[in-house]
Amino acid sequence: MSVEIERKFLVTTTQYKSLATTQVKITQGYLSKTPERTVRVRVAGDRAWLTIKGIGDAQGMVRKEWEYEIPKEDAIEMLAICEKPLIEKTRYTIPYQSLTIEVDEFQKPLQTVWAEVELPAVDTPFDPPPWLGEEVTGNPNYYNARL
Repeated sequence: MSVEIERKFLVTTTQYKSLATTQVKITQGYLSKTPERTVRVRVAGDRAWLTIKGIGDAQGMVRKEWEYEIPKEDAIEMLAICEKPLIEKTRYTIPYQSLTIEVDEFQKPLQTVWAEVELPAVDTPFDPPPWLGEEVTGNPNYYNARL
C-alpha cells in the first residue's frame, strides 16, 4: 500500500512560471468520485496513469494512494467513459528546498490555479514560498474530483 502526504495552497501570483523546470498539459477524468474512493485516469504528454485514492485523514493531508502507469491508448479509451466534464490543466513543476511544488492551472471545467506539495512524512517542515497563498489542505472544494 502507498500513502500520499500532501499539502495544498492557493497561488497568489504567476511567479511560479519563471521558476518552473517543466510544464505539461494534462487531461484527467474520474471513473469513481465517491468520498471513500476516487479512481482517476490521467494523460500527461505521452504517458498515462490509473490512480486509486482512499479517504483522507481528519486534516485531509494523508490518504492511501495507488498509482499505475498504463498504456496511453487505454487511458484515452477510459477517458471516454469517465464522468463529465473532464479536467484539463497545465502542470508546472518547481523545485523548492528539498521538495517539489506542482502548480496546476486549470482550464476546464473552470479556470483556477492551486499548488500541491507532497511530503515524505507528516512532520516534514515546509515553509511556503511567498507566491503561495492560503493553505486549503483538507478543504474538499479544492479536490480535483470536486471540479
